[in-house]
Amino acid sequence: MQFTKWIFSAICLFAMQAQASAPKQTTGNPGYYRFSLGDFEVNVISDGTFELPFHQLLTKANPKEIKADFAKNFLGEKYQNSLNAFLVNTGSKLVLIDTGAGTNFFPTTGKFHEHLKAAGYKPEQVDAVVITHMHGDHIGGLIVDGKPVFKNATLYIGKGDIDYWLDKAQMEKAPADMKKYFENAMNDVNPYIKSGQLKPLTADMEIVPGIHSIAAHGHTPGHTMYSAESNGQKIYFVGDMIHVAAVQFEKPTACLQFDADQDMAQKERLKTFAEVAKEGALIAGPHLPFPGVGHLRTEKKGYTFVPINYTR
Repeated sequence: MQFTKWIFSAICLFAMQAQASAPKQTTGNPGYYRFSLGDFEVNVISDGTFELPFHQLLTKANPKEIKADFAKNFLGEKYQNSLNAFLVNTGSKLVLIDTGAGTNFFPTTGKFHEHLKAAGYKPEQVDAVVITHMHGDHIGGLIVDGKPVFKNATLYIGKGDIDYWLDKAQMEKAPADMKKYFENAMNDVNPYIKSGQLKPLTADMEIVPGIHSIAAHGHTPGHTMYSAESNGQKIYFVGDMIHVAAVQFEKPTACLQFDADQDMAQKERLKTFAEVAKEGALIAGPHLPFPGVGHLRTEKKGYTFVPINYTR
């Protein structure tokens, strides 16, 4: 009996040691999140995360208050900012909002296609790709090896962005650190022009039944947001209207240096946040913490972001 107890104890000790000696997993990134919106299915597809010194990039806000907001939310000067794309299945159509960074951005991004596959979808199933704006972290997933990935989809982009980012004269006038933005736009979108798949958005329109484009210029000349509505439930995909949730919900007047027209971007953000909160609709953002979806609650000062009930 004593020998049996010794054997049992030795086995338990060995198991504990084996478990403790397992290598630490230093990375973790959920690939997708799925929820229902009325009869629609919404999939959040993660493209990864990236770090930037956002405390230095925010404008139209008091630096001391920004620092306090970061500290209040337990954020360092650099933190992991999400990059999300969104796939809506209406039951008859698949509509993709943005495509991630592809090879345009950081080594920690560019995971969109891997995670789209994990979610059970293939690029050739997508009927429409709608782009919020033509910065490289939103259009890089359009191509692989220089060729269109979404072979059966119509590509929708705001005309203001097309006219600006695909204009070589604008690229030549741009500062050196901005020329890469133009190069990325041309590399990623021109293949769709050649294939006849690009459709410029010149006005708010219905993309497919239940999904609409809404002009929201400011961050870029043709920045566009999108709404989806089914059975009384509604969501707004607001693109880069917001980058830093810890600051810009409470202080919606705060802008980012990346905003091409900061006054217009500020105006659109204030208008949209008020509408979303009043309607009780969901709001979804590419740079909101994954899964990047929630509600807005109006406060005396700004808004509180209430994340969707995140279960996996």
